[in-house]
Amino acid sequence: MIKPPFVRPEDDVKVVGRVFDTPLVVKGGTWFPLAQLAAWPILTWVAGRRKPERSWGQRLVVGALTMPVVLGSEWCHNLAHAAAARLVGKPMDAIRIVWGMPLLIYYDINDASVSPPQHIGRALGGPIFNTLIWVVARLLKPMVRSGSVAEDVVEVAEKTNAFLAGVGMLPIPGIDGGPILKWSLVERGYTTDGADLAVRKVNGALGVVLGGVGAVALKRRRWLEGGFLLMMAGTALIVALGILKEQE
Repeated sequence: MIKPPFVRPEDDVKVVGRVFDTPLVVKGGTWFPLAQLAAWPILTWVAGRRKPERSWGQRLVVGALTMPVVLGSEWCHNLAHAAAARLVGKPMDAIRIVWGMPLLIYYDINDASVSPPQHIGRALGGPIFNTLIWVVARLLKPMVRSGSVAEDVVEVAEKTNAFLAGVGMLPIPGIDGGPILKWSLVERGYTTDGADLAVRKVNGALGVVLGGVGAVALKRRRWLEGGFLLMMAGTALIVALGILKEQE
């Protein structure tokens, strides 16, 4: 994954449990649930923006209910990766809790004892989970009363899981699509270095496409979507240039 080694094998961490044969660890005070504390007021603001007629009490309730849906979807995305890793017989090295959110830890992303199909299977766990929840939310949506709090919750579940599944499958190293592409190429006969180079080339084209779509979104005053697409475009381009790497 594209990240500094947030946990090394020799680091002093505290194991607080195990999930799907994977140690759940914390390091110092960085477990503090800052993400949850930040998400509640943000989602409270979103609830008021969507329906300005709501009182502050109603907005706080909607924020409190949608916050675990958003952050829980990300938690379950990562736990699904852990479940898939155990299913293929290659559990990940650790899950570290950072500011209340999970961070998957692989000490060696090119571990020779893990076959390409096993790498792919581990990477598919999260997107498969989010796709299933998106389908369930789509089926529930017509059943909830229009304008109700339940409608907010279902819509947030639908959009969050569509986002996580869609973005997760982009072929950028560090998110699920990158390893899936890389190890699919290795399975077809590429060396790991050759596969990494091919992924870089794909990211060059992806960066151009995402940048163009992001520019169009900004032109249409869709600031959030445009800004996000440009950020992803920048990430893809610096991967293509070899500046950002999975692991040194």
